[in-house]
Amino acid sequence: MNKNKKQPRRPEGMPSKEQILEFIQTSNTPAGKREIAKAFGLKGQEKITLKRVLKDMAEEGLIDGKKTAYHRMGGVPKVTVLRIVEIDDGDVIAIPDNWSDDAPDKPPRLVMKEMKGKGGKSGPALKRGDRVLSRTEETERGWIAHPMKKLPARTEGLMGVVELDGSGKAWLAPVDKRIRNSSPVSDLGGAEAGQLVIAERTGKSERSGVRVTEVVGDPLAPRSFSLIAIAKHGIPHIFPDETLAEAKRAANLPLSEKHREDLRDVPIVAIDPADARDHDDAIWASPADDGGYEAIIAIADVSYYVRPGGALDREARKRGNSVYFPDRVVPMLPEVLSADVCSLKQGEDRAAMACHIRISPEGKVTSWRFTRAIVRIAHNIAYEDAQAQIDDGSAPEYLVNLWGAWKLLSAAREARDPLELELPERRVILDEKGQIAEIAVRERLDAHRVVEDFMIAANVAAAKALEAKTAPVVYRVHEPPSREKLIALREYLGTLGRKLALGQVVTPSLFNRMLKDVTDEAEKAQVMEAVLRTQMQAYYGPTNAGHFGLALGSYAHFTSPIRRYSDLLVHRALVDAYKLEQPKAPSGIPETTGLSDRDRQSLQQVADAISQAERRAMEAERDTIDRYVAAWLSGRVGETFDTRITGVQSFGFFATIVGLGGDGLVPVSTLGREHFRYDEAAQALVGSESGTRYASGDRLKLELAEANPLTGALKFEVPGSDGGGIERRGNRPPPRNKPTRGGPKKGKGAPRQSHDQGKRGRPGNIRHQGRKKR
Repeated sequence: MNKNKKQPRRPEGMPSKEQILEFIQTSNTPAGKREIAKAFGLKGQEKITLKRVLKDMAEEGLIDGKKTAYHRMGGVPKVTVLRIVEIDDGDVIAIPDNWSDDAPDKPPRLVMKEMKGKGGKSGPALKRGDRVLSRTEETERGWIAHPMKKLPARTEGLMGVVELDGSGKAWLAPVDKRIRNSSPVSDLGGAEAGQLVIAERTGKSERSGVRVTEVVGDPLAPRSFSLIAIAKHGIPHIFPDETLAEAKRAANLPLSEKHREDLRDVPIVAIDPADARDHDDAIWASPADDGGYEAIIAIADVSYYVRPGGALDREARKRGNSVYFPDRVVPMLPEVLSADVCSLKQGEDRAAMACHIRISPEGKVTSWRFTRAIVRIAHNIAYEDAQAQIDDGSAPEYLVNLWGAWKLLSAAREARDPLELELPERRVILDEKGQIAEIAVRERLDAHRVVEDFMIAANVAAAKALEAKTAPVVYRVHEPPSREKLIALREYLGTLGRKLALGQVVTPSLFNRMLKDVTDEAEKAQVMEAVLRTQMQAYYGPTNAGHFGLALGSYAHFTSPIRRYSDLLVHRALVDAYKLEQPKAPSGIPETTGLSDRDRQSLQQVADAISQAERRAMEAERDTIDRYVAAWLSGRVGETFDTRITGVQSFGFFATIVGLGGDGLVPVSTLGREHFRYDEAAQALVGSESGTRYASGDRLKLELAEANPLTGALKFEVPGSDGGGIERRGNRPPPRNKPTRGGPKKGKGAPRQSHDQGKRGRPGNIRHQGRKKR
């Protein structure tokens, strides 16, 4: 519907679409037509008008068929999981399945093309609620989705906490903050009230109830937050027996000195996080006569152990990458490889893929070559320790040389002027007992930048080396912002009195200059948020479109094959292109280490799948951190924090705690009796009487009103406001176990979540979640 079209005059007392959305979003219970009519006192003809308005809102994508609000965000990945929401006159309509809670825009509605099966035949029929991995395309007529694979039903919504209502009836309270409804439990399966469980539906309808299939235990126990994410996102975390058996055989493969370059006497050093379990990369540099440097980037030779067609390869391809949680790692490879045989450990002979580069005095990489090598790492050192040695002058020569080479690479990086956005990374810190000691922003040292710039140099070299041989490449692609996003940015900057000319070539330096021109810190935060929303999501693919953010023409991930399948494919391509094959392996292990025919023929499909696996891991990691942040804050409900507004909508605004993270909602209904107008172009809420303004990027003090560790959800209030009736879940009493007279009152349904939210803690050691299936 055209937003500029003049709206018909509404009957007196009839709410606007914005008011309806606000009510739906801030309602403590699911809000349908009946609840909306009651809230606004609508009767007779007004109810008929409301029905028409709700139908219009559904067609616009503002609400779904159940009259619950859609979440919003900007941009659609090239490959993503879509959820079927409607089948209209033969057209299958879908929206992105992972639409964010604090997204600034409504989700686009994509028309799904017919799904094909094997041999060109019609694929499986799609119905509402199905999840489909799809390739997306924006056309003049709107978004189109090309289905690739129908995905199995996810456990999302079927993992939750058992709660009892006043009559003793059991309900499953979901742990996903996007799901508002609890489900009746028909079979507890031995579960007790307050326990975290996994369940399955007893029928096809969502109203049919659920039966408990697995009892996880205490929902606030240390291991539960990551388990919730693993179950919710369907992350494979148990290795099949055949995979573990092949890993043991591969771990015993001998290293051939005859077919490898011997670099064991070179003092190559691995600089990693202090708690790292797997070491993918190590570096060395030495001054050259012309003022430049000779350098080696040694990367774990995973392709030697994980060969195409084997059980190891199948499982690694399915996982796509390792997933890192605060209390555990779900590795792509079994621990015997990822944390031992493949890992570049100090004093141990290890198989490596060595990238030799020449760095000019201007910091440009002028030549490169790739070999398979045997290395013996001189030192595994933490970032902080390496930095301390450089700072106090006690660093050995190999570290001094690394810093010298990095200064040249850094100068070339500055000349290239890649996109520079200050994006702090949250870190959960544990004490000796495994309790949450602190949640802080990870410090950025020169040591991090040293390793990062060497890795970028190796990744560029890998891409160009394969291009030189016209070999297949799995590129890491980051496309320039779309014109639609740039137009939205221009309109937003216009509300700040700033201009963006779209006739020029858009480069990262354009955004960098824009940010440098902003001197006011609050405004800079606003502009940075807007620039971040403008960026496209990076993905993997066999067609090169450059890397916009890094300002590079060719880029491929090569440096982390222990934890990323994309890098393993690049290694295999280098093996073929530069004739680096090793002697045949003994029986029980695939013979070759290069690309298989299947790899070559299905490179696009593989790239699509690992792009989706990467997004799955990012969501799971972010969800888990959100839960830990909420757990950390659950004992501080009522305290006031410095926050920054990260998104504004008609129903309220989202804010994050400065230096800590954790997005929370401030509903517009809690801002007092004054009406607040939503200025979409300016991303602001403006008071109609006082002119009070809440805009994206603003910093302000907010009081924490709610922190729910199970969902990761936070709610804030403006200090001094009446709170609008926000119920502070952190202070709720436990559910009643004794039935009340006559059972629960009509319309009350399931109890609200009421878990003990001050309880904290988790294991002190980081565990590999790669246990054998029992």
